[in-house]
Amino acid sequence: MSTDSLGNAVTLQDARGLAGLNDFVEGFISSEARAANILEAAAIDHSPLVQACAAALHMFAETHDAPRDARPFIDGALNSPVKATPREQRFARAIAAWVEGDVAQSLALLQQQVHEHPRDLVALKLAHYHLFNAGDSPGMLRVALAALPAAGDVAYLHGMLAFAWEQCHLLEQAEAAARKAIALRRKEPWAHHALAHVMLTQGRLREGHDFLAEVSPTWTGLNSFMATHNWWHQALFALDLGLHDEVLALYDRQVWGVAKEYSQDQINAVSLLARLELAGVDVGGRWQDVASYLAARVDDQVMPFLDMQYLYGLARAGRPEADVLMRNIEAHAAHPPAHSKDAWQRVCLPACRGLLAHARGEWARALDELGQALPRLTEIGGSHAQRDLFAQVHLDAMVRSGHLAGAQHVLQQQLRGQPESLRLKRQAAGVYASLGLGSLATSFF
Repeated sequence: MSTDSLGNAVTLQDARGLAGLNDFVEGFISSEARAANILEAAAIDHSPLVQACAAALHMFAETHDAPRDARPFIDGALNSPVKATPREQRFARAIAAWVEGDVAQSLALLQQQVHEHPRDLVALKLAHYHLFNAGDSPGMLRVALAALPAAGDVAYLHGMLAFAWEQCHLLEQAEAAARKAIALRRKEPWAHHALAHVMLTQGRLREGHDFLAEVSPTWTGLNSFMATHNWWHQALFALDLGLHDEVLALYDRQVWGVAKEYSQDQINAVSLLARLELAGVDVGGRWQDVASYLAARVDDQVMPFLDMQYLYGLARAGRPEADVLMRNIEAHAAHPPAHSKDAWQRVCLPACRGLLAHARGEWARALDELGQALPRLTEIGGSHAQRDLFAQVHLDAMVRSGHLAGAQHVLQQQLRGQPESLRLKRQAAGVYASLGLGSLATSFF
């Protein structure tokens, strides 16, 4: 019996499959594109583990068709003639549950896997994916800590821990874990990402901008999400620092255009364009290009977090598909999967109505609908930094609908945490001027 690169025993049908399996194991936990090499391995090796990994790769497409594309591989895993170990069988069952839409069962199996095999970091990373999409950051921290005694030598585990700590607002622990990961392996983009989150939250904008610039030469061979998302974070620092030309250049060269068909690249683009406009920057015709790809998403309804951004992008581009997507979201929310019922009904629906209203200049309705969703926004998944887009849209609706006292309350608190932000200073100055407090408006500059 062979072992993978993390020391987990693997049962293969063809010895040539080990290289592709290791590319998946290492590529998945390091956010590298070579994880896709599992498909070549699956063509020659029909063992349960290899086939299940190939199925998982298809599921990460995050499209309506992903289960259909994954099903032949998971069927191959479950019906393989190769006798698998209990670990491999459990992993195949976890992927099968995911393919069938039973995320709760998939997560339960993955968490059991990490408990029994703490060096199965693929299971851990996939558990993090499910927990993140459900907004369960304490769960992310719990499962990662369980693996620490056995896998503390692996840089990528510390990167996963760093992000879990950060999502739990435990920023000092997050920074320590991220720096531990980077000390073990400088090319650890997930740790870079976690540390960028910490610095953004703490208002260390120039430091964060410089840090990402320093480590960005290591972002080679990454999957499109990791590459574009880390550049997206660099763009957030630049936007707050008032470097608008740099943000537009990052959008054009690094954030949009790597894999335009991919969900995560699309939401990075939507989010950055929206933030640019909210900061008063003219984005030209960029919405139209993004919307031409978003139009294919109207039937997806895979995750509310994704649909909300698809909807806003389509609406900002003035595309009629925005209304189609809104109707599809309403229909899906009427009968959603049990594990995400509240997220679709209590959060996504009012948020989508508010986003659509904002994109069309209906400020009062945007304020009301988004205001219903914001207190429970963690339930749709996404990170704090990603969900901040919806808070920014809500704040903009507050200002435009004349709720200036409420806007002052929000903005001044944000400025206390981000004193370097020229974006917030400009927004606050405008609000203070409108409130007749011009002397405070000039004090920011």
